[in-house]
Parts: sequence; structure tokens; C-alpha cells
Amino acid sequence: MSYDNLTLHTDKYQINMMYAHWKNGTDSHQAVFEAFFRKLPFGNGYAVFAGLERIINYINHLQFDEETIRYLQEQEEEYDPAFLEKLRGFRFTGNISAVPEGTIVFANEPLIRVEGKIFEAQLVETALLNFMNFQTLIATKASRIRQVAPEDTLMEFGTRRAQEADAAIWGARAAYIAGFDATSNMRAGMLFGIPSKGTHAHAWVQDHDTEEEAFRHYAAALPNQVTLLVDTYDTLRYGVPNAIKVAKWMEQQGKRMSAIRLDSGDLAYLSKTARTMFDEAGLPYVKIVASNDLDENIIFNLKAQGARIDSWGVGTQLITAADQPSLGGVYKLVAREKAGAFVPVIKISGNPEKVSTPGIKEAYRLISKQTGKAEADCVTLIGETEVLQGKRLKLYDKLHPYLFKYVDNYDAVQLLKPIFQAGKQVYELPELEQIREYHRQQLTQFWPEYLRKLNPEVYLVDLSAKAWQQKMDLIHDYTSAKLE
Repeated sequence: MSYDNLTLHTDKYQINMMYAHWKNGTDSHQAVFEAFFRKLPFGNGYAVFAGLERIINYINHLQFDEETIRYLQEQEEEYDPAFLEKLRGFRFTGNISAVPEGTIVFANEPLIRVEGKIFEAQLVETALLNFMNFQTLIATKASRIRQVAPEDTLMEFGTRRAQEADAAIWGARAAYIAGFDATSNMRAGMLFGIPSKGTHAHAWVQDHDTEEEAFRHYAAALPNQVTLLVDTYDTLRYGVPNAIKVAKWMEQQGKRMSAIRLDSGDLAYLSKTARTMFDEAGLPYVKIVASNDLDENIIFNLKAQGARIDSWGVGTQLITAADQPSLGGVYKLVAREKAGAFVPVIKISGNPEKVSTPGIKEAYRLISKQTGKAEADCVTLIGETEVLQGKRLKLYDKLHPYLFKYVDNYDAVQLLKPIFQAGKQVYELPELEQIREYHRQQLTQFWPEYLRKLNPEVYLVDLSAKAWQQKMDLIHDYTSAKLE
């Protein structure tokens, strides 16, 4: 099996629909899909878009090789051999636009737009959502953690609890985009240039006759990066005193211990006591690292208790997004070709939040010229110019129309950027450090009330009047007698 060929990283119904389009002669009809999510994760006030590099790599390598063709030949549907022959020459030839990685994004605005033959646009849905949903989720979780520890060192420690290898390395990258400083995953470090950090395990201590001996041997082997795990037996009775002895011994060798790591117990009490012990021993430079199922809530509470922790190793809760393990992003058809032109299409649902917004759309961020802060996002039909002309806008929440605001004296920043045109990549992927810096700049555009962890203010994402009216018109059309 060719593990690296992701062309069949899709749901079977995509292949079935492609086949049905081919059989009906509609496979070349043009269509437009948009990817977005309906609800912000974690009760957060914003999300951090990630996954674009993975999507670009996937699109660039789409190809039905002989192995995938043989597998499709074995399916019970008995696909026509001529269809399989068509797949041999398959390449993505459409257009893709997306927001850059690291962008602050919100619910119900297009994050990715795919334009092209229905045959092609249908195939890419599953993988595109898989990459966007997971990485955006992890980047958002990481950003929440960074918000509560703005000055501390944050390390991603989640590989062994991640849902397999790809989740571990791409999750580490997503966390780094959103402000983490390092990862324990060496492969992620090698592939993406993320700094790698690590200490030692309890097994290292257990494999020695004494804890002090274990510490000395480790410090002798790696004198320039010594962080000692001090909770194998008893943190304050043995671990910290033995670490102090080794730190003094290292000073005699002209070296300095970097830190100790606490991995269990009352981290607030232990860190404060350990800090006092090291300070009284004349070792104020030794830092304290904490791990043990940490997340933004635990870190926030530990800081409120006065914990003396300098660095945080965050694993399971981050890499699995344990309190909300799915973003729920969707990929919806918004326009289709009919008589040589695009016509808007809508999905009606018994759940109001699932009624799609029809038509090909753009998304703009309205930045106040006076404050430099984002005031709202506006989703328009493609070709609308009112926003770009800087005219005064009345924006209101469509579910709660009594909530509205006027916006003027603004710059409209178009969020979606061209990524592929006619199947060719036109977007130059930025370096990872550039993405991190871009994300930091993004955060400065928003008032703190939108970014806070608890009960954030709701940021307004509004449909233009034309987009709203078109939606209402199609709802009326599809729920009236015209469908009978």
C-alpha cells in the first residue's frame, strides 16, 4: 500500500457521486463550494485558522495511481472501466481561495472557497475538512493556553496521546503557529523547524540505585540542557534536595542547571516550596517546569494561586482538544452552473443554524482607521463593491436583529487569498516563523474583550444586505408551492 498517496483519503460517497456525474454527463459542470464552521470551539471568542499547508500539499499530489485504480476495480459498485480510465488522468484544475494560516476567524464566514468542475470539487471535500478542522481546532486551543500564560514558555508534549502520527506532527505545528515555543516531537522539529525540547522520564531515575546518582549521570551526559524530573519518589523530601546537590556540583564544573520538572501532586504548593528551596540554596536561576494533564483552565487557576512555574508542558488536553475534540467545519455547495452561468443554491434544514447561505461570497474584515482595531467581518456576494468603497454600513446580527452597529471610516481587508488558479499553485507558502508573527499581529487587531478566555464579547460577522436578501428569497422559493 502506498501510504503517502492521499487521493483516496475521502469518503466513498464522493467517489459514488463522481461516478454518477460521469454517467450523467455532468462531470464537467462548474460548481462552487465553501468551507466554514458554524460554532466557535471551547466557548472561545475566536478561532485560529490552520491546515492550509497540508491542504496545498494534498492538492498538488492528487493522482489516481495504479494501486488506487485496482482498489476501485474491486468495489461492489462495479465502476465502468471507462470511468476508471478517466481517473488515471485526474488532476485538480480548479481555483481555491483561503484565508492565510494564523488568521483570526469566526463562525459562519467562508474560510476556503473551491471553484471548479463538480467532479473535482466533490473529491477534495473530505480531506480538506479533515485538515482544516483538526489543525484549526488545535491552533485555537493553543492560542487559549497562550492567552493565560502570555510570558511563559509553552511546550507541546502530546505525541504519545495524539490520535496517531500525523495528528501528532501536524498538531505540534498548529500549536506552534498559535504561540507555543517548542515541541517534544523530534519529527515535527525536523519537518517544520520547530524547536524541540525534552527532559527525561521516571524510568531514568528508576534505573539507578539512587535518585542523586541518576541526576548526576544525566547532568554529566547533557551538561548544557539539564532539566531534572524530581517527583519519582518524593518531590520535596528527596527530589528537590537531590536536584540542589547536583546543581551545586554542576557549578563546580562551570555549568548551570536549567530547570526541574514537576509532573504530579499539588503543583501550586510544590512549585512555591521548590522555588523557596532553590532561592535559599543560592540557585535563583533554576527554572521550574510543570506538566501533568494541563490545559488553559488549570494553568489559569495555578497562576491565580501564585504558582511559581516558568514553563508549561502541555500534552493530552492540547493535542486531543479534550474538552471539544471536533471543530465541526462543513463544506457546502453555494453555486452551480446552469445554462452557462452560476446560480446560487441553498440547503434548507429543520435546524435554523444549518440553513446555508447561498451564492459565491467574499469575506472582509473592517478595520477602524481611527483605532486600528477590527470592528466586524462582513460577508458579501462576490462583485459587491460597497464595502470596498468605505461607505457607512449598518451591520446587525441576523439571529438577533436588535443587535447592530454602524461602521464607517474603515479599511476593508479581503480575507480570502488566491491559492490555486486553474489548478496551479499561485500562493507562496510563508515560512513557519512568518506565520507565527502574522498570528501575533492578528491578535493585536482585536480588542481584549473578544480575546478573553471567559465570557468573551461576541464579534459581529454580518451578511451584506444583498446576501441576506438572496438567502431569504431562496428560502421562500424552496418552501413554497414552486417545489410541488
